[in-house]
Amino acid sequence: MSAVLESEIVDPQWLVERIGGGAGDLADAVADLIRSGELRPGDRLPTVRALAQSTDFSVGAIVSAWGRLQDQGFVQTRRRGGTVVLPPRDTVPERGIPNWRGVDLAQNAPDLALQPSLSEALLSSLDAETLNVFGRELMTERLRDAVAQSWPFEPEAWATAGGGTEALLLAVEAAAPPGTIVAVDEPLGPGVLDTLRDLGLDAIGVAADCHGPRPDALDAALTAGAAVFVFQPGAPFAVDHEVSAERIDELAAVLQLHPDVWIVEDDSIGPLEPEQPPSLGGSFPDRVVRIRSYCKAYGIDVRTSVLGGSSTLIERAMKVRSHGVGSNSRILQNTLAHLITSADAERAVSTAHERYVARRAALVKALIDRGIEALAGPHSLVVWVRVTDETASLVALARQGISVGAGSRSFVQAPVQQLLRLSATQLPDDDEQIGQLADVVAGAVAESSREFFD
Repeated sequence: MSAVLESEIVDPQWLVERIGGGAGDLADAVADLIRSGELRPGDRLPTVRALAQSTDFSVGAIVSAWGRLQDQGFVQTRRRGGTVVLPPRDTVPERGIPNWRGVDLAQNAPDLALQPSLSEALLSSLDAETLNVFGRELMTERLRDAVAQSWPFEPEAWATAGGGTEALLLAVEAAAPPGTIVAVDEPLGPGVLDTLRDLGLDAIGVAADCHGPRPDALDAALTAGAAVFVFQPGAPFAVDHEVSAERIDELAAVLQLHPDVWIVEDDSIGPLEPEQPPSLGGSFPDRVVRIRSYCKAYGIDVRTSVLGGSSTLIERAMKVRSHGVGSNSRILQNTLAHLITSADAERAVSTAHERYVARRAALVKALIDRGIEALAGPHSLVVWVRVTDETASLVALARQGISVGAGSRSFVQAPVQQLLRLSATQLPDDDEQIGQLADVVAGAVAESSREFFD
């Protein structure tokens, strides 16, 4: 009996026969089938519901098993693409993506196959003496010790929150009451701009040149009444810039003239940065809160970000969070501490960084080779493509089953030169497939630039 149907979905009944229908450990049994080659790279495992109907395993047990297999690098669950068997880890560079339909190039979702396993890190967190002790800690001692050595300035206070976006919005909400203005370093994640509007805040974009946010643009935004400057020192969305040390000094000189303005630094990709991004915290330790996110490096379920900086602003942010009663699980905090200090996790993150850089460079080159203007900052996780008509290009690519981002949603005011935004993290490592994608993008750009007359 064949394991795979014509649609490449593994037959639940075949899998039942191979694993014994309900005995033993499901994750281990499926892993053995992958190791033996009976389940091949690209095969899609049965849906949770289909397998539950064919076995004695509960839905929860199957979900847990698929999660373990993903953590161990055997499979990857893709939005609308099911749970797909991956090649062995040592052949990941050659795996590619079977097709572009269902691959989300609009979001900066990390490649799950490149993230370190959470199993050991979670287990290491369970021996803490304070585990389940009544009360709450804004930050465990383990996590503070792990983070402090790489923080770019001496913070007045520490705290944790959920994901990096949550921490960013807490800090901004604490710094800027509803109805006030926020200066934002452009371009940035579109979800941030949407949420600022939901909070009743007005945003002013701070445009950049090749060295980072322009001092004159920042001064104009602050003069217009901005109460806080949201700064991205690592430039993870940059079109073509990185922040230089000289530019940090120039921005500090502007901020010196506006002593009541708060500064929120968004280090949104954390350990995936090859070097520590610069900071304004050394100049304004009582006005800066830096936020470091770890989800893109270690996985969404770590769900712990770190805030370090101004004690006043951190205290306000923690009061905003769930009316002052919210806190992060000690288990998650100590899991993160383990990952930060783990040599295995460091190697995995270093590999992920190298892959993302190579993918970004490969797509930029492929597009330029096809006469398309493509750009990306030196530390950016996205590729920007200049187009004549953003909407028409999005529609043309959607007809090919390719989902990319609208560049205008990353700017407060849509830029004069229209852009598409493509995530580098979800690209394959195969140059031929990158070339195929570039062909489709080039065709969509050409199609959208044509003029038709009745």
